Amino acid sequence: MQVLIVDDSKLALIALKGLLTENGYEVITASDGLDGLRALEQNPSCRAVISDWEMPRMDGIEFCKAIRAQDRPGYVYFLLLTSHGQVGEMVRGLSAGADDFIAKPYNPSEVLARLRAGERILSLETRDVAIFALAKLAESRDNDTGAHLERVQYYCRALSQWLSTLDKFRDVIDSEFIRLIFQTSPLHDIGKVGIPDSILLKPGRLDPTEFEIMKTHTTIAAQTLDAALDKFPGVAFLKMARDIAESHHEKVDGSGYPSGLKVDDIPLCGRIIAVADVYDALISKRVYKEALPHEAARAIIEKDSGKHFDSDVVDAFTAVEDKFLEIRQRFVDEP
Repeated sequence: MQVLIVDDSKLALIALKGLLTENGYEVITASDGLDGLRALEQNPSCRAVISDWEMPRMDGIEFCKAIRAQDRPGYVYFLLLTSHGQVGEMVRGLSAGADDFIAKPYNPSEVLARLRAGERILSLETRDVAIFALAKLAESRDNDTGAHLERVQYYCRALSQWLSTLDKFRDVIDSEFIRLIFQTSPLHDIGKVGIPDSILLKPGRLDPTEFEIMKTHTTIAAQTLDAALDKFPGVAFLKMARDIAESHHEKVDGSGYPSGLKVDDIPLCGRIIAVADVYDALISKRVYKEALPHEAARAIIEKDSGKHFDSDVVDAFTAVEDKFLEIRQRFVDEP
């Protein structure tokens, strides 16, 4: 594993680099937080940081905050090397996003133990990979969807981040909610594995009978994930994945499916993904339709605010539409 050490003391860098190198780690170094950010940008595979607290230009706290504010493809485990031992200072470090602390003067065995604990935490991201691979496997039955899953992930995160600034959602949407909706939103159509090809891959509009069968992809997914929850109760990502898969076609006026839920009876994650999913469907080309321009898609979503879509989520959409355009450009479908 590659580790970035950040310290303004050359002697400290040399000593810590020697310890980690001897124990099989690949080490890069930086002299302060600003240099550390550049080092991470140049080494995107780096997954762990050991940083001093007190440094010139950008200290360890600000450095940690800057990392957490970035849109990085993987989590960076952050160890703060510090002589600050008071509870208030520890709280400040954790609030900035630090994962653990190493007290000065440090014990080499403790440094290695805490770093290995970080490796165990980072290994949990393999779960995220498995979730996305499962979603991609389901989506592979329909080769016309392009980068739909990736775009929806990032749309949901942008919407959730904006909603979290509202008093109404401040106690509901926290960093864990945002992480989970990003992680599990690719599973929204996982139930389509149970839909016959003759319906799923039909190039034209579905007739009423076919549409009733298509709608069952929501309940197929919910039943499958319920079975997983029975075996692993209390697992948060399974619960959110189930809610998303079952409720993302519900409408706030009660005219959606499968249960005709209204407004707040629809899980918030389902209301968020409804906007993300429909927007992406509107702006994407399919064999049976042309792609709409962003302005036309926005007009449709705004028109359906309070009917199909939660008005708060629509407000979030209009507030972050520049991010939607950036995401669309970043994950453009191949011709």
